Amino acid sequence: MPIRSFLFDSLDGQPVEGFILSAGGLEATVIAHGARLTRLLVPDRDGRRADVVLGFDRLADYLASDAYFGATCGRYGNRIGGAAFTLDGVRHALSANEPPNQLHGGVEGFDRRLWRASVDEGADAVGFALVSPDGDQGYPGRLSAGVRYRLAGDGVLEITMTADTDRPTVANLVHHSYWNLAGQGEGDLRDHRLTVAGGFVTPVGAGLIPTGEVRPVEGTPFDLRGGPRLGDALAAVGGIGFDHNWCLDGPAGDLRPVARLEHPPSGRRMELSTDQPGLQVYTGGYLSERVVGKGGRPYRPFAGIALESQRFPDSPNIGHFPSARLDPGQSYEHRLRLRFSVD
Repeated sequence: MPIRSFLFDSLDGQPVEGFILSAGGLEATVIAHGARLTRLLVPDRDGRRADVVLGFDRLADYLASDAYFGATCGRYGNRIGGAAFTLDGVRHALSANEPPNQLHGGVEGFDRRLWRASVDEGADAVGFALVSPDGDQGYPGRLSAGVRYRLAGDGVLEITMTADTDRPTVANLVHHSYWNLAGQGEGDLRDHRLTVAGGFVTPVGAGLIPTGEVRPVEGTPFDLRGGPRLGDALAAVGGIGFDHNWCLDGPAGDLRPVARLEHPPSGRRMELSTDQPGLQVYTGGYLSERVVGKGGRPYRPFAGIALESQRFPDSPNIGHFPSARLDPGQSYEHRLRLRFSVD
């Protein structure tokens, strides 16, 4: 089916374009603000489709929210401790939007930007482009970033993030959809099952900044290799649930399956493949009923789960973590593949 375009809203007098892609039983809606996925219709075992991503109906709600629903986060997704890092002996101070740290690129991260859109009808794909100038949010170098959404058929959504630079810098673009395979606004995650192919996590200290340790999950609530029921896993870990980085099995750079989310009542299943070394599992513990999403549905704690493939948090400050450095002449690429099926 041809890609359909529409006017989602306007921002400071500029149109915010939206696009609807349909293929393989899926229907995805993406918008230029934040290069964002706002809706994904996925069938259950009886063929009934539900929207499985959290979000809003209006741009004003996205602008007022700090939840990053469906957004492309950058220039550095996740946290950088002390909102600063040193590169080639030069200290770079960043905008601190989670003082004293930076989260998801700063006060005016990529999720806050209006990207330039283009359509590739032949590939069932929509692309977005953004230029981040030298010094943007404190980062060195002019970064040219791109995001491409493609429905590949057979229930597959592909998201590819790219970047290049004219000066040494760091790059870690992250896709930040929250998933609920029962349907957005249809209760919490406790009846889902989650499998993560990672035998180690990076523990955190104050402000959820990694300590630098790499700790095995064996015998802890962080062992998700057996696909536990999320209600049981959340009860075991306590508090706000998970907001941690898993060190993924398999070689970074290779696209490989690393996580599976299942909803037994509907039969919906999502398998996530990536070429990144880490996966942030955030179970939405900071959401509250004050967050009113699409169709007036309140998003209470654990209403959705973000599975953010990535470089590790605070990698620019922790030398033994996988490097996020990007030099002129190099190309940054982050591939994310989501396959939806039914049980």
